[in-house]
Amino acid sequence: MTLVHVSADLIDIADRLAAHVTDELVRRSSADDALTEHTQHSRTQREQADAMLSALLEEHACRALTGAAHALTEQEERWVHARALAHVCGLGPLEALLTEPGVRDIHINGTRVLVDLGDGRREERPPVTSSDDELVALVQRLAGQAPGGERRFDLSAPLLSMELADGARLSAVMGVSRRPAVTIRRHPEQELTLTDLAASGMLTAPVRSLLTAAVRARLNVIIGGATSSGKTTLLRALARHIRRTERVITIEDAFELGLSADEDLDCLALQGRPPNTEGAGEVTLADLVRHALRMSPDRVIVGETRGQETVALLHAMTMGTDGSMATIHASSSAQVFTKLATYAAQSRERLSLEESGILIASAVHLAVHIDTGADGTRRVTSIREVVGSEGPQVISNEIYAADHGGFTTSLSPQYTRKLTRIGFDPASLFRGQR
Repeated sequence: MTLVHVSADLIDIADRLAAHVTDELVRRSSADDALTEHTQHSRTQREQADAMLSALLEEHACRALTGAAHALTEQEERWVHARALAHVCGLGPLEALLTEPGVRDIHINGTRVLVDLGDGRREERPPVTSSDDELVALVQRLAGQAPGGERRFDLSAPLLSMELADGARLSAVMGVSRRPAVTIRRHPEQELTLTDLAASGMLTAPVRSLLTAAVRARLNVIIGGATSSGKTTLLRALARHIRRTERVITIEDAFELGLSADEDLDCLALQGRPPNTEGAGEVTLADLVRHALRMSPDRVIVGETRGQETVALLHAMTMGTDGSMATIHASSSAQVFTKLATYAAQSRERLSLEESGILIASAVHLAVHIDTGADGTRRVTSIREVVGSEGPQVISNEIYAADHGGFTTSLSPQYTRKLTRIGFDPASLFRGQR
């Protein structure tokens, strides 16, 4: 059970124990001149801290019996132990939230903490810090330990986006907001398949069949939707249907897809890198897309396209890496093309709208849109096939519209042929929704 209301006395006990253990560990470390492997040292330090906290809490319980200290319930004792241990060895007060089952996203505005449990459910949690300044100090400590190298977070660099050690994504802001704020997006606790997504209502059986066949037929697919609509979840599930004989290169600003963990798939995962504290060393997604094409990929997958990498991705889709995929923020399947054209116009290539239209029409085959309902439910509401361009306009047909009963229009001959070659019958899409 999670403690929702935590007294100031309880926080004070945890923080005093953490300070005591930290001082003792520093003293022991200074007395020990032996060099140890970093990971081994960290593990030993955590074990030592855990043992010391248990002993200190036992002492506290003994003093409570004599009336010399406030008695803690079993639940309060576990909370104090976890908070103190996190302060000493882990992510501080954030660690309890990051290990809480079911939590998808964490939102911190000053001292107020809300967790997103999915399906539109949000719950409040105890403050992780006692003041705004303490929250900034906590983020600065994490930024200094960022896996990709030390990062800045101060009035000169008030925006921070970084990956935590467990792969969760932390975004923070200060100075330009009324109060400092932090958002942490956690990876799903288990990988969802297309079957799981169909069971959840995100996909109908015919949509699942088409998208599976589209991956096997090496169609280029762009998935659009709002933030947290499930774009990456769907992309990850689709990528599991790529043949194991193909070489895949994924490009992300934060490792989320996790395809490289599949030992049966030849997958190279690349991640963009922001500038270091001296403003040097940046590696953009556009740089990575261009470099990926020199590494003989069969497919290129971009976790999310939203800037300079868009033109490079579209070019990659027309250069033999059919079956490439990406996600994009868009409010409809039709707006997917508008957003692509906008990013292309803003890129260093400065493509005109006509040039963008031609490039998009030659690169993208299907645009899929995911909508999020007021109750938090997510579902694919529209699929469009691209059939050409006319001036600045990308010409497309909406072949699937959830609000109109499902598949309403047959696929164009060019896609019908591609799907038929891999043994898929497009007519089954209409039989499957009767």
